[in-house]
Amino acid sequence: MELQNISAEQVLSVVLKSPMVKIDRDKFLRKELYPYCVDDSVINDALVYNPAYAGVKKDIIDKIAKSVISYETNKVTAMSFATGIPGGLAMFATVPADITQYFVFMLRIMQKLAYLYGFEDFGLSEDEISDDTLNQLLVFLGVMMGVQGANAAVKALAEVATNNVAKKLAQKALMKTAIYPIVKKIAPKIGIRMTKQIFANGVSKVVPVIGGVITGGLSFITFKPCAYRLKNSFGELPICDPDNYK
Repeated sequence: MELQNISAEQVLSVVLKSPMVKIDRDKFLRKELYPYCVDDSVINDALVYNPAYAGVKKDIIDKIAKSVISYETNKVTAMSFATGIPGGLAMFATVPADITQYFVFMLRIMQKLAYLYGFEDFGLSEDEISDDTLNQLLVFLGVMMGVQGANAAVKALAEVATNNVAKKLAQKALMKTAIYPIVKKIAPKIGIRMTKQIFANGVSKVVPVIGGVITGGLSFITFKPCAYRLKNSFGELPICDPDNYK
């Protein structure tokens, strides 16, 4: 069976309407940093600026990142198993809900990793999303899905974010000049990867019960490497290095 390639922007527009997708940056960072930060001023600086600026060591950020990746992986795997039973030949009627759920968790872990490694709040809203935010989501999603060219855009985003971390300056100029052309190139490739993921999940539903196992397994196999690609990409950036702010 053939599937027409879907648009990454269309998937994100649906996914962003889910009440589960938004991560509260301040609550998340406060909860995760609390066990490692004796001084409240460190946590406060992490919220105002970012963890590296506050002096949180990178090995601590890496440790927290691995923990949240495991947490979100287990959640998406369990939910994928539950929604994988049954399917039959009517599988494509349920694929949109499944793929929406999968990418909800992709955006959840994306936000958590971005906040840990120094990026500002995404400002996600169920009502509307700015073009700049959408482009940033596409760039990070491109990294997660191994799309060539996405890492270069992440470095450009991080460079501006590092320079502006204390000034809270807008990144619109960068988005329109350096990022937008890259997004235009990688967005179709992301759509192709999404289509393949939908097809894989859909085919796994043909066999009832076993389909749940396969779907959950596919989510586990694909989700964790995607998260680690983004983690590793962020980990190489100066934005998450405390020495960079001295």
